[in-house]
Amino acid sequence: MALPAGTRLVALDTADRLEEVLRFDAWTFPTGTPLADRVATESGIPWGRAWAVETLDGDLRAMYGCHGLRRFPVPGAVVPVGWLTWVGVHPVARRQGILRELISHHFADCLARGEAVSGLNAAEAAIYGRFGYGQASTQVSLTVPRGAALRDVAGSSELSLEMREWDPERDGPVVEALHAAYAQLPAGLGRPGWATWETPTLRKYVDQDPPALRGGQEPQRLVLVRDGAGELRGYARFRRKPEWQLNVPRSSVQLRDIVALDPAAAHRLWSVLLDLDLMATVAAGPLASDDPILSLLVDARAALPTTNDMQWIRILDLPRALAERRYAAPVDVVLEVTDALIPANAGRWRVVADAFGHAAVTRVDTEQDLRLDIRELGSAHLGSTSLAALAQAGLVRGTAEPLARAAVAWSWPVAAGVDWVF
Repeated sequence: MALPAGTRLVALDTADRLEEVLRFDAWTFPTGTPLADRVATESGIPWGRAWAVETLDGDLRAMYGCHGLRRFPVPGAVVPVGWLTWVGVHPVARRQGILRELISHHFADCLARGEAVSGLNAAEAAIYGRFGYGQASTQVSLTVPRGAALRDVAGSSELSLEMREWDPERDGPVVEALHAAYAQLPAGLGRPGWATWETPTLRKYVDQDPPALRGGQEPQRLVLVRDGAGELRGYARFRRKPEWQLNVPRSSVQLRDIVALDPAAAHRLWSVLLDLDLMATVAAGPLASDDPILSLLVDARAALPTTNDMQWIRILDLPRALAERRYAAPVDVVLEVTDALIPANAGRWRVVADAFGHAAVTRVDTEQDLRLDIRELGSAHLGSTSLAALAQAGLVRGTAEPLARAAVAWSWPVAAGVDWVF
């Protein structure tokens, strides 16, 4: 690696450097939480798959970590993915090429582990495109007025509710199972991008509820919904944020996440969340762009929906990544791909697939149908960013017929997304 003189790359294998890492992290991600409180909470750092750049005296100058996900959903399949996280460069070390070297190290490490794709949630959206990451999913956030009307759903009123304070030992496995089950819905399709808490590090991180991380709000609460046989059909985790204005309650429900395995459960959960005493609004997000609440609300506009980028995808091994996922329509297309960082991906590739089948991907020297960069291929990989839309922006080039066929094939009936950031 071509790191600046006087620095070196070191592995962060154990948590014995936690306090040092958190001090460094506060330079790159300012926080109002005292260091002692941060040390006492689960950090989510993937020790054993984290690396730092330090001076010869041992002072941290940059770092990154990676969660090795084995069950990441892509259209029609689950695949291993290296999820980039904890990326930061100290202010005194910026503009020295360190981030580029760390990203190159990450790519090589993922490829050595058999991960054809890298993903991330971007703290700053402008950074990662230059490394070949494309925005592949969108999130929606809502501020829903209390009492907002919902469209009727058969069977909702027959479901029972249970509400209790969050207990990670009791409730963590229940929530994890429901959350993982949602990744497979609708049956036969699944939701691309719906990452689950499949590593012990992530489970500990999402299950915790320390006072230091509540922002002065109440302890986390849980709503469970069951059918007539007592089977769990969904959950919601939330806190209430108290506020009064001129003796009028203007408190809000801060919804952490909500999962429903069928429409009736979604309606029942939202019905109770929108009818809690003293609350004025329910703040929800990130939500997938086709989350059921957007269709259930009689007046979705009143919920003030806002959208933002969510997941960014970088294809590392092009033939393997394209062969692992499925396609929504038959396709036979030759792509000419550019990739400034991974030359093995560059060139012309023929992609042939049946509807809802996997593809055969082979290198060819025949005339191309479409031209695009690896970034745009990553944007389209989860099925929610249209190749035709990218073509309208001048980012994909080709004639109308192959573009239309490829755009349909790369799409997916269910929007990509996930309800948490890591």
